[in-house]
Amino acid sequence: MRTDVSSKPPGDPAQTQVAGGAAPPAKMSRESVTIIGTLLVATFVVILNETIMNVALQRLMVDLGVTAPTVQWLSTGFMLTMAVVIPTTGFILQRLSTRAVFMLAMGLFSGGTLLAALAPGFEVLLLARIVQAGGTAIMLPLLMTTILTLVPVARRGFVMGNVSIAISVAPAMGPTVSGLILEHFTWRFMFVFVLPIALAAFAIGARFLTNIGEQEKTKLDVPSVLLTVPAFGGLVYGLSQIGGGQGGPGSPAIIALAVGIIAMAAFVLRQVRLQKSEAPLLDLRAFSFRMFTVSVLLLVVAMIALFGAVILLPLYLQEIRGLTSLQTGLSLLPGGLAMGLLGPFIGRLFDKVGPLPLTVTGSSLLVVALFQFSLLDAGTPVGWIIALHVGLSLGLALIFTPAFTTGLNPLPPHLYSHGSAIMSTLQQVAGAAGTALLVSIYAVVSAGAGIVAGMHAAFLTASVIAVAAVVLAAMMRKTPAAEHPA
Repeated sequence: MRTDVSSKPPGDPAQTQVAGGAAPPAKMSRESVTIIGTLLVATFVVILNETIMNVALQRLMVDLGVTAPTVQWLSTGFMLTMAVVIPTTGFILQRLSTRAVFMLAMGLFSGGTLLAALAPGFEVLLLARIVQAGGTAIMLPLLMTTILTLVPVARRGFVMGNVSIAISVAPAMGPTVSGLILEHFTWRFMFVFVLPIALAAFAIGARFLTNIGEQEKTKLDVPSVLLTVPAFGGLVYGLSQIGGGQGGPGSPAIIALAVGIIAMAAFVLRQVRLQKSEAPLLDLRAFSFRMFTVSVLLLVVAMIALFGAVILLPLYLQEIRGLTSLQTGLSLLPGGLAMGLLGPFIGRLFDKVGPLPLTVTGSSLLVVALFQFSLLDAGTPVGWIIALHVGLSLGLALIFTPAFTTGLNPLPPHLYSHGSAIMSTLQQVAGAAGTALLVSIYAVVSAGAGIVAGMHAAFLTASVIAVAAVVLAAMMRKTPAAEHPA
C-alpha cells in the first residue's frame, strides 16, 4: 500500500512511515482516526452479515423450495469463499493501495448484498453470498494492517480493543437482528436493511479514505493461489460437513479433508521454497517470531471453544429448553455485547499491564465457564445460562485483544499484511475444526445416551481443550514493536 502525500498537508502525523525504521507518531492524527473509524464500521457490517443468515435457513427452505442440505450451502459456500480468499489478502494488501483494497472489498460486499435482496431463486442467492464473502474476507486483514501502520505502539491495545466490537458484537447480534426482521418481514429484508449501511460506509470511504503504507510490486504466484482452493477449501468443507453429521467412512467430507491435508502440505512447502527467491503468497516467516506463534495458537484454541459454544448453546436452548429462534438470540446477546463493550477497557489495561495477567485470567474463565456448561440439564435456569455465557464472553475478550496485539506487534512492516492474513485464515479453519469436533461428539453421544448426555460430553471436551489455552496464556509476554525496514 502506498502513501498519497499529495492529499495531506506537510507534517501530518499520519504521513509518518513505519516502514524504513521511522518512529511512529506519538499521537494519532484526525485523518488516522477517520480512516480506522471507517474501516471499523465497514468491518462491523460485513461480520454482522456473516451470521445473519443462520436463523433464516428454515424460512428459506420453505420460500425457495429447497432441501435442508441444499440451503446449508448458503453458509457453507460463504465459509468456503472466506477460507480461499483470506490467504491471498497478504498479496492484495501489498500490491494495491488502501483505497483500492477498500473499494474492492466494500464494492463486492455491497454488490453481493444488492444481488441477494433481488435474488429470484436459490442459485442467484448462493452466488450473491459468495460475492459478499469475497468482500468480507478482505476487510479484517485490511483493518488489522492499517492499525499496525497508523497506530503508535502505546495505543495499539486500546485500538485493538475497539476492533473486538466488530469481531464479537457483530456475530452475536446477527441471530438477534435476523430474528427480529423475520418476525415482521420477508427474508429479503435482511439484505435490504444491511445495504444502506454498506453503501454509506462505501461512500464515506470513497470520500475520506487516503492511502497509507507503501505499495510493493510483488508478483502473484499462480500455483500458490491454485493450491489455496483444495488446501483451505478442502479443510473447511471437510470439517464443516463432518460437523453436520456427513462424515462417514468414504464420504465426500472425508475425501475433501484428506485432499485438503495433502494440498495444505504442498502449499506450505511451496511458501517455504518461495521465501528464498521470490515473494510467497502467504509469508510464513511470521512464525519465526515466538510471540506471534504463541498468540496464533492461543487464538486457535479460543476459536475452537468459541465456535463450539456458538453452535452448541443454541442447540441446547432450542432442543432441550424449547426456546424460539428469537428468544435464543436474545439470550445470547448479553454475552456478545459484554465481549464487545469491554474491548476498549481491556485494550487500555493491556497497554498498562501487558498480556500475561489478562490472558491467564481470560483462559481460566474459559475453562470454568465451559465446564459449567457441561453440567447443564433440562431444569437449569435460563438466567444462569445467560450469566455463564457472559462469563465465557468476558474470558474470550480477555484473550482476543491481547493475543491480536501481542502477536502482531513484533512483526516488521513487510509482514503486517501476511501476519493479519495468517491469523484470519487460521481462525476460519479453527472455527470449522471446533464445530466439526464438538458437534460430532454431541451427535455420537446423543444417539446412544440422549441429547443432554451429548451436550455434557461436547462441553466437557471443549473445557479440556480450553486447558491448553491456560498453558499458552502463561507463555505470553509483552512485545515491543518492530523497527525493521520494510
